[in-house]
Amino acid sequence: MLRDVGSVYFGPNHPMKPHRLCMTHHLVLSYDLHKKMEIYRPHKAYPVELAQFHSADYVEFLHRITPDTQHLFRQELTKYNLGEDCPVFENLFEFCQIYAGGTIDAARRLNNQLCDIAINWAGGLHHAKKCEASGFCYINDLVLGILELLKYHARVLYIDIDVHHGDGVEEAFYFTDRVMTVSFHKFGDLFFPGTGDVKEIGEREGKFYAINVPLKDGIDDTSFTRLFKTIISKVVETYAPGAIVLQCGADSLAGDRLGCFNLSIDGHAECVRFVKKFNLPLLVTGGGGYTKENVARCWTVETGILLDTELPNARLDTFKLSLARANQHGLSCEIYGLYDIDPTTFLRMVCNLPDDVLPFSLIEQENLNSKSYLSTIKMQVLENLRSIQHAPSVQMQEFIILWLLIAVIYEFQVPPDFYIPEFDEDEQNPDERMDQHTQDKQIQRDDEFYEGDNDNDHMDVG
Repeated sequence: MLRDVGSVYFGPNHPMKPHRLCMTHHLVLSYDLHKKMEIYRPHKAYPVELAQFHSADYVEFLHRITPDTQHLFRQELTKYNLGEDCPVFENLFEFCQIYAGGTIDAARRLNNQLCDIAINWAGGLHHAKKCEASGFCYINDLVLGILELLKYHARVLYIDIDVHHGDGVEEAFYFTDRVMTVSFHKFGDLFFPGTGDVKEIGEREGKFYAINVPLKDGIDDTSFTRLFKTIISKVVETYAPGAIVLQCGADSLAGDRLGCFNLSIDGHAECVRFVKKFNLPLLVTGGGGYTKENVARCWTVETGILLDTELPNARLDTFKLSLARANQHGLSCEIYGLYDIDPTTFLRMVCNLPDDVLPFSLIEQENLNSKSYLSTIKMQVLENLRSIQHAPSVQMQEFIILWLLIAVIYEFQVPPDFYIPEFDEDEQNPDERMDQHTQDKQIQRDDEFYEGDNDNDHMDVG
């Protein structure tokens, strides 16, 4: 499953590099973090599940379009906003099914109290709209995950620390108070997607339930975390959510290829640590992040925080061990064992870094967010929160009726919790090769990993 996602190729010069997920996975394994959590292989989301939010015609088009046939559908490509930013590539639909299935299953496991925190670093594609792709995002797994949580929770809080505005999620819930969306992002200077002004607060029943914190270039750890903690504390106090979804886009880190903030990994991770302290059911996803070495390091550190495990400072000597051990899990590090190469040279070779940049370095830039500007934004947000007299109070019997009404209004299709089409082994053609995911579904196992000489993914098949 990981290989299916991590090997996806958006095309030459495209900033989205799913290989960052493989790098994150290798570091998580190298720090033995997988031993402290349950590793769960999610199902690939079915079209009917994707159509809980997305239009059926859009889902069907994603299902059938391929690089070889796209020239036949120029009108549809324009209609669904597929092209340069959101290219058609091999196994596009399966890629969407895997990352969306991860977020959906994460929400279901939280709903059924099978875990307190669920992580899907492959998810967090927050720009996708009901009927079109946007900003490297095709299926909005976050909306689908929130819809699952709403089946069990009267109120869900969505928090977004990606450098880009979480427009797709905000738009999906702009007219309801069942979900409060809070996005901290760069705004202005024609920065994508161009939405997320502090004045965008929701409409109708959702008025004041969309919170936007527009920031300028260069915001640093101190400014960001102080503002984040002040606003999120008041949001949780006022809104009293039953569950939280946290999108941890790492393009808000300093030195990101597409970002413009000046956050260190410690500053970014401090937001995760703060949200965890509320002890509410928590679904954590990835998101943006285009300097892949920093992304992998950031999400590994944050995995540790969610597991109450502080990792050693990510100096060269610690990554020497991490990356050498990652070789056992598929990372190409053979050169290190065969030749006497110093760690700095080795890491530059593996990470493809220029000679004058140390691995995982952060580049300082001017903070254009003045104290007066941040104070003004904070006061506007807190004033809007005061307009919410108290958290929406809904008895669960009433809530079920309200949720069904929301489903009708927004044309959401609500299948059962575990909608899995029947699979009949007797109807399977023995001469037809099954894909890896179908094989995985037929394997009974206790865990994804085991302790062995190779320390590799392994499943015993009886």
